[in-house]
Amino acid sequence: LFLSADYSQIELRILAHLSGDENLIEAFQNEQDIHTRTATEIFEVDTAEVDSNMRRIAKMVNFGIAYGISAFGLSRQLRINLKDAQSYIDDYFSNYPGVKSYVDFILKGARNDQYVSTILGRRRYLREINSGDQRQRQGAERAAINMPVQGSSSDIIKIAMVRIADEMAHNFPDVKMLLQVHDELLFEVSPGAIIEFADKVKLLMENSYELSVPLKVNIQKGENWLEMSGISS
Repeated sequence: LFLSADYSQIELRILAHLSGDENLIEAFQNEQDIHTRTATEIFEVDTAEVDSNMRRIAKMVNFGIAYGISAFGLSRQLRINLKDAQSYIDDYFSNYPGVKSYVDFILKGARNDQYVSTILGRRRYLREINSGDQRQRQGAERAAINMPVQGSSSDIIKIAMVRIADEMAHNFPDVKMLLQVHDELLFEVSPGAIIEFADKVKLLMENSYELSVPLKVNIQKGENWLEMSGISS
């Protein structure tokens, strides 16, 4: 069988850790649906009033902030006017002020140092961060905001892969690690070993790096990658 192990919203969890934003940390520590929570804040409604479209917009705002999106970029993604897109971003930063402070801090550091780093110290150099060319400069600014988040996600899953590979070598020699796709690992596991291996993978991935919020991993199995379902012990 195939076994899939997928980090849940790891980039937003890393953003909470890096920014130290109290509201974002609280949401993840209380296992709230972060997109629904953001929707309640930017639309000023109760949780019960959040519909699928509100949550969709909030999801784009949440991930857009982590990717350094501009009001123009968000307006194009959501197909809304620039004023509304800027309003969503302003409302987000109003509710998550620690994220705004973090973004400003990262950009200031990137302009001074011309690089940004992941939580493990990997650097990305950004020579264009002070460019007189607006397009080059804005591209470097987006990269400066995004790289510490997405790069740290890459660091964490690589740590997990190394630890899982060691576990496989000692206790699961017949399991094959087939693919890493973004925040997901895909394995080939015999049916008799799948529950035991799933428990071990979940444990190793969720403890691969200690953040200020919990890492969560979703596990599924199936005979092909398209048709996967949850695992019951």
